[in-house]
Amino acid sequence: MISLAEARAHVLERVETLPSRRFGLAEALGLVLAEPVSSSEPIPGFANTAMDGYAVRADDTAAAPVELDVVGTIGAGDDGSLRVGSGQAARIMTGAPIPDGADAVVKVELTRRLDGADDRVLVEAAVKPGNHIRHPGEDVAAGERVLEAGTVVTPGRIGLLAAVGAYEVAACGRPRVGVLSTGDELADTAEPLRRGQIRDTNRRTLLGLVAEAGFEGVDLGIARDDPEHIERSFRAGVADCDAVLSSGGVSMGDFDYVKVVLDRIGDMRWMQIAIKPAKPFAFGIVDGTPVFGLPGNPVSSMVSFELLAKPALRAMAGFAPPELGPQTVRAVSDGDLGHRRDGKTHYVRVAATRDERGVLHVARSGGQGSHQLAAMTRADALAVVPDGAEVTDGDPVDVILL
Repeated sequence: MISLAEARAHVLERVETLPSRRFGLAEALGLVLAEPVSSSEPIPGFANTAMDGYAVRADDTAAAPVELDVVGTIGAGDDGSLRVGSGQAARIMTGAPIPDGADAVVKVELTRRLDGADDRVLVEAAVKPGNHIRHPGEDVAAGERVLEAGTVVTPGRIGLLAAVGAYEVAACGRPRVGVLSTGDELADTAEPLRRGQIRDTNRRTLLGLVAEAGFEGVDLGIARDDPEHIERSFRAGVADCDAVLSSGGVSMGDFDYVKVVLDRIGDMRWMQIAIKPAKPFAFGIVDGTPVFGLPGNPVSSMVSFELLAKPALRAMAGFAPPELGPQTVRAVSDGDLGHRRDGKTHYVRVAATRDERGVLHVARSGGQGSHQLAAMTRADALAVVPDGAEVTDGDPVDVILL
């Protein structure tokens, strides 16, 4: 057996970052910028008000309460072409441009319209110059670099890109990931199964995990236990996708054509990793495309994706090494999570909760068999339990949040 670190290093050394291209903002969420972005203009581009109220000359409010003549109203989107003179005010809405002559805004709560006089307002408090005014370039200066290469595009950053007029950005490609199941025993139907059949859960689960990770999943279907069909399925996948995930046929001693075919058409390494579940794992390159061979047991395939395939796909998408994952956090064990010494690190499926102090607690989510999918769906996290560790009630434990 080899360590998880060795297996992950082997994979990461052999995947390459996808070429960058231009993306519109509607496509950019979750991508990694390949070039820095600078603003060609100041943000905001003009002086505007942060409050609903009245634009005034600050000197006119020094003796407040004072009455001022209202010369008009300026709404957001107006050009602010009014001029405020001595003893005057302009009604103004949040975001509207400050009119010429005004140097402050009195918020509406500190004013009162006089009875029967829409063109007069009582200002009840004095204000200083600049009060409630947003100045040009206050947020972003013209020419300022707002995002660096390597930055992940989040919803808030999409807003920033729009604000500076960067409606297209250069970013690393989003991996297109083919997902293939193999085996004559698999069925993809709601109809009753014949004896010996099982429903194909891995393909749908892995497609969901690929989408949740921010990548594009491609359903490659089920390959029968026939060498020609298996080869056609893999070759179609690597021709159309940036990476291929298959499940099944990677355990030692499997009577399966997957190994035979992949060894013939690709440069593969078949590994036994010192972890449980997900001990068997394969990785290689077929026609220049990474191929991940995940175990056939449902829980093992999910754990293998989280620990090995997902970090590699994130590397292909341009994420930096510290962001490849998976990341661990500290929690408190509620109950026994330890195991006998067997040479493997165990990834125990656990349900996570937080107590009244915000401390994370974890407890077994159910059966730990690699075929027990229901217990995996109840899990919020994987507890990382080293070989032979005794983790009892109240002990600290590292967990990977799912």
